[in-house]
Amino acid sequence: MSTTLTSNFIHNKYYKWIVKNLFSSWVNSILTIIALIFVYEVGSFFLNWAIFEADFRTNFQGEVITDRILCSKNIVPGEYGACWAIIYVRWDQFMYGFYPIEEIWRVNFVYALLPLAIVGILFDKIPYRRFFIYFTFIYPFIAYFMLYGGPGISVVGTNKWGGLLVTLFLGVTGIALAFPLSIILALGRRSKMPIIKTMCVVFIEFIRGVPLITLLFTANVMLPLFLPDGVNPDNLLRALVAVTLFQSAYMAEAIRGGLQAIPRGQLEAAQSLGLGYWQTTRKIILPQALKIAIPPIVNTCIGLFKDTSLVLIIGLFDLLGIGRAALSDMTWTKLYYEVYVFISLVFFIFCFGMSRYSLYLEKKLKTDNS
Repeated sequence: MSTTLTSNFIHNKYYKWIVKNLFSSWVNSILTIIALIFVYEVGSFFLNWAIFEADFRTNFQGEVITDRILCSKNIVPGEYGACWAIIYVRWDQFMYGFYPIEEIWRVNFVYALLPLAIVGILFDKIPYRRFFIYFTFIYPFIAYFMLYGGPGISVVGTNKWGGLLVTLFLGVTGIALAFPLSIILALGRRSKMPIIKTMCVVFIEFIRGVPLITLLFTANVMLPLFLPDGVNPDNLLRALVAVTLFQSAYMAEAIRGGLQAIPRGQLEAAQSLGLGYWQTTRKIILPQALKIAIPPIVNTCIGLFKDTSLVLIIGLFDLLGIGRAALSDMTWTKLYYEVYVFISLVFFIFCFGMSRYSLYLEKKLKTDNS
């Protein structure tokens, strides 16, 4: 019996992969063993610190933690791990900022509807996809009404928004607005009309040559100068304009790379069939270009999502800003590792999700030539 099990294991594809990639030579075997020891040491240390020896709501004496002094690691230095009580106590601020507690249900409602709004765009083989697509176009109006307020519900100004709410708002909305703008810029840069091409080139190169912090400051100070008297957009809208313009310039170059990768024979074949410029672009060129440009597009989206933390410069408290504000409170000061590990985990979940979806699209559309 044992001989049969051993034989089956040796012929198992995972065993073959391990032997081929990890133990194919004595050098690889040594490096693999060193790597495994390193992962074990670091992993065990982190798990002990983050989970097994950590405080979540109470310390080792059973006391509810209301400030850092009651954390076990401060009572018995060197014997205990993380003190996650700061995340528990500040959870509402991390998720909603300074949104009124009695109105938090509105934010939760918007959070709950977000997956329904994007599932129809992300996946094409789902039941009733048409209705999900319709809901995608309705969702922004529902989200604005629920978050900001209107007839029947109280108004909550954007100055009270913060935490993950601001991060998602700027990230998701910025990407959604920048994508169509970037397509226009990419097509305009390849246009044969000198004025259109020059305008797109100047815009893209100027935006790419200026740091996002500069754009945020510029939008915060100069945007009201271009609006009619009495119109004074809040800081969140100004930041959204800067983020959208910044993202559109980088995404436009990614799409232009996809456009240049299309063989000229595709265009000539479309012209021989009597298709006009817009028909050729919409039905032949652009779909192939976007498929090729998936990796760089997703890369810029991940970069934008992380860059939303820069809005703290103009007084907006995103997820990172709320974390820094929590650490400035003398009640919870010096708990840097706990706060930044939690924030890093949140960013990692969203960025890793975008990365995996990119791989899913590449595999589905077979964008590689391997």
